[in-house]
Amino acid sequence: MTILSNGHLWKHSEFIENKNFSFDKNKILNSLSKKDIDDAYLSISSWEGYYPTPLIKLDKLSKELNLNKIFYKDESKRFDLKSFKALGGAYAVEKVSNGNKDIVVATATAGNHGRSVAWGARRLGLKCKIFISEFVSDARGQAMADLGADVVKVKGNYEKSLIECIKQSTDNNWQIVQDVAWKDYMIVPKYTMAGYTVMMKEIVDQINKNKITHIILQAGVGGMAGAMVAGIARYLDNVPTTITVEPDSAACVLESIRTGKIEKIDIKRESLMGGMSCGEVSLVPWEILKNSVKHCISLPDDDIAKTMKLLGNSSFSDEPIIAGENSAPGVISLIASCEDENIKQKLKLDQNSNVLVIGCEGDTDKEMYQKLINQN
Repeated sequence: MTILSNGHLWKHSEFIENKNFSFDKNKILNSLSKKDIDDAYLSISSWEGYYPTPLIKLDKLSKELNLNKIFYKDESKRFDLKSFKALGGAYAVEKVSNGNKDIVVATATAGNHGRSVAWGARRLGLKCKIFISEFVSDARGQAMADLGADVVKVKGNYEKSLIECIKQSTDNNWQIVQDVAWKDYMIVPKYTMAGYTVMMKEIVDQINKNKITHIILQAGVGGMAGAMVAGIARYLDNVPTTITVEPDSAACVLESIRTGKIEKIDIKRESLMGGMSCGEVSLVPWEILKNSVKHCISLPDDDIAKTMKLLGNSSFSDEPIIAGENSAPGVISLIASCEDENIKQKLKLDQNSNVLVIGCEGDTDKEMYQKLINQN
């Protein structure tokens, strides 16, 4: 190896196999229907400024890891928001408003979902309230305010900001547009997830005759991961080995897969992967993920900055990739899995493997991005 041969050990914290794995396309599409998925693509693909985001080959990295191909879905080019979240929140706003200009939409967010909701509200001429925790950077808060949202900072973590959003929305009759589902709140998160499936439709159109053998999906509350699994059920003929990756400080999907039921994590420290630092899997994606994910991996924060820098300086591909901190985990988990012979064998990663990773965001916080890639 050359890129990876400097003695650095790429770390993972835990790797488990889903003992309840059973990929049932019909069951998956019962949770997020073919119509939900098709309607989302039909609508979003008609929006002004829409075009498929790039699918980049990480040819230098695939050569290093002795894999056939690694595909990187680059969501840093998604509209002006630099994140896959642009697909979900804005589409949900469109669905819940249904042409009504008088409603106020509200959400709690760690950043990217809020920007999508704010952008979707501005696009339709709606008022928007955004609740963020004290851990969300000022730059991310300002980005939402610049889109016309009224941004409220709440003391505490994401869960506290969600509680405050629900309280004020109930008191003021605002329409909550959340990417998290709970009892009696299931429809809007389905709209959000349906928006995310647009990525899989684009990927299928972009891979030509290549067959995806493995897909690594970031999991916070599970919305994107669940949506992409539904996209697999809708668009792919084969069933790739599906792997979720999470921060080890907030591995709620991994712990839930381990026990077969939703487990709540008491987050003791906030991860650098802030958008994935979630303590409980959402109900809608859980119904999809609980049987359809084959393996789960958790990671420490150690390799985030290094991976962002390597993506940015063209070490893994022929072109530089601007990857935010939540884009790095898929690449890290793939490298760590290939360096661990036991995991590599369990995942059946070899010279015939075509692996898909999701670059779910770009430099959504430019100051944070520069700080991380300039670390020694």
